[in-house]
Amino acid sequence: MSGVKVLKIGPAASVQDLGRPGLLDQGVPRGGAADPLALAEGAALLQQDPGFAALEMAGMGGSFEATGALRIALTGAPMSATLDGAALIWNASYRIEAGQRLEIGPARRGVYGYLHLGGGIDVPSVLGARATHLAAGLGKATAAGEVLVGGQDSGAETGLTLPVQDRFQGGDVRIVESFQSELFSPDVRVRFAETAFRRGTRANRMGVEMLSDSEGFAADGQLNILSEIIVPGDVQMTGDGRPFVLLREAQTTGGYPRIGTVLPCDLPKVAQAQAGAPFRFRWVSLEDGLRLQAKHEKDLRALPGACRPLLRDPGAIQDLLSYQLISGAVSATADPFGTGEVK
Repeated sequence: MSGVKVLKIGPAASVQDLGRPGLLDQGVPRGGAADPLALAEGAALLQQDPGFAALEMAGMGGSFEATGALRIALTGAPMSATLDGAALIWNASYRIEAGQRLEIGPARRGVYGYLHLGGGIDVPSVLGARATHLAAGLGKATAAGEVLVGGQDSGAETGLTLPVQDRFQGGDVRIVESFQSELFSPDVRVRFAETAFRRGTRANRMGVEMLSDSEGFAADGQLNILSEIIVPGDVQMTGDGRPFVLLREAQTTGGYPRIGTVLPCDLPKVAQAQAGAPFRFRWVSLEDGLRLQAKHEKDLRALPGACRPLLRDPGAIQDLLSYQLISGAVSATADPFGTGEVK
């Protein structure tokens, strides 16, 4: 199988897929890609299964050498990228040949960038997923010298690009009330939605701190709450009333009060925000939240059809001769009437 050898890699890079649903009762978080929308975009660009695993790179990219011909796609936080020194466009798919060198630099916006391989990255599946969860001891961080082997690639199409949602600079996130919301008084919930937040510096794949100039957001009897199940998207209030938005790798239980839950479709916006990015929380009803999430999932299924051909400079395409160049080519000097091509 073809793949890429990792020559150099930034910290906290790991193989991720959509995670392990259905194991919370056994203490196993779902985990998976911090930005699952990026996984769907990569799958669309390669016209393959969105459940395939990709390499997640946190803030920094790496250097890679192709071990054979393969297809790749680049999604998530925009990063600088070159192939044998030629600049690549982010949010696009390419074919690369054995020995070619792919360089991915730091994120220009956002946090998590993704490198997809045709057929996905073929690491062992554990508990039904290939996602790495370091805190749970599932998988391992990707390191230099490792070869990421691509799975069976049944596709051939490359040279596609995709318009993507700008989810890399904060903004409004929608939140629904959960069964602990009433621990917070109506005034506190209103003030929460009226407060301007900014993403703090304390953040990882488990959760993101939100800072504000407001006083803390306290719940009634918050020191007497028993630990119980929590889910990604829950907004916990720590002891000083400072909110943390829990992400895909959140623990399965917790004792901090939760004021509400961010819609899953808005979580990539939280995960991808860099420190200092502005945020506001906007309450929506449960009915509206379900409707918005259903529309998001419908949009995900439509992504493959939204891909468009990537316009490239022929002079910069090193494998130009591997493309079909006959159809549509015309001569600027030939007389089509004289040759009989036009009657």
